[in-house]
Amino acid sequence: MFRTKRSGLVRRLWRSRAPVEGDGETDRGTHGSGGCCMGKTTKVAKSNAGSEAELKALTHSILKKIKEKQLEALLQAVESKGGARSPCLLLPSKVDAKVGQQSYSLPMLLYKVFRWPDLRHSSELKRLSCCESYGKINPELVCCNPHHMSRLCELGESGSPPSEISLLLLDSPDSGPSSSDTGGTTYSAPVGLSDSLAMQESGDRAHWCVVAYWEEKTRVGRLYSVQEASLDIFYDLPQGNGFCLGQLCSENKSQLVQMVRAKIGYGIQLTREPDGVWVYNRSCYPIFIKSATLDNPDTRTLLVHKVFPGFSIKAFDYDKAGSLQRPNDHEFTQQPRTGFTVQISFVKGWGQCYTRQFISSCPCWLEVIFNTR
Repeated sequence: MFRTKRSGLVRRLWRSRAPVEGDGETDRGTHGSGGCCMGKTTKVAKSNAGSEAELKALTHSILKKIKEKQLEALLQAVESKGGARSPCLLLPSKVDAKVGQQSYSLPMLLYKVFRWPDLRHSSELKRLSCCESYGKINPELVCCNPHHMSRLCELGESGSPPSEISLLLLDSPDSGPSSSDTGGTTYSAPVGLSDSLAMQESGDRAHWCVVAYWEEKTRVGRLYSVQEASLDIFYDLPQGNGFCLGQLCSENKSQLVQMVRAKIGYGIQLTREPDGVWVYNRSCYPIFIKSATLDNPDTRTLLVHKVFPGFSIKAFDYDKAGSLQRPNDHEFTQQPRTGFTVQISFVKGWGQCYTRQFISSCPCWLEVIFNTR
């Protein structure tokens, strides 16, 4: 039988659909899979043969109505697992599709098929700021590119209250954590912070944050000043543009550090949005975040939040940060030079629920220092 290019694209897309836990295909890739932020993974029962066939037939029928160029763009996004830049897939937002007894909008169906089989409601999603549909309410055409979306973290009461002070970089321009911060080790950080401080003191307000990359107790490379609203921080990202950790010269020979460094992959996306600063986990592995604005303002210790691949979390809230200044509490007090920080560890967590009690024991981690003035 003579096969068209369109039917070939549709078949490739179906083969690249997100695996359902228990279908024997979960090793196809882990980008975008996972449970909620606090470590409670959501299991999806394996579909029976009837519903699987129904879903396949419905997906094929919808995809065959999409233009070839749109199919090619969708395939690029799905096969690269969001690594390659892909345009918006603008489709009618009011079209509904029914699988068994469940009815889904067209965008929801494509998100379920290609990213999150356990997705139940659009309220679980957050659109990425790079998308044309970002910020628009009830448009006639809505972007259905599944890699222009992320899952929202659901913050719970559980977590790992760490015991070290969060502001590692800010005690003085040229020093790292004190002995109380790192569990008994005093050391000097690499030079470079003074350059950022001089930039701030000279009156340059163009940057909204600076990012420091650490491997255990050593900072690697210079501080990265961020002026754009969105920044990709990655080790290996196709068409990557931003802070490439893979290009930094590291002298750390630890096998664990090298293993974790290689797992950073697509890394994270750091975005300044109207309601705060969001972190989107683009990698295949969890990241761990600590921020004063993620927790109850009355708490004395900050929780370390686990963020699964494909999930977004509002890591910093400027309004909340302004109300957390306490003169006698170093962890919550705004520093006179560089403001608040958020700490992010790749792959490995820290705190009371983990072997590592201090973030300075984590193999690869970031410190994001906000300019709140």
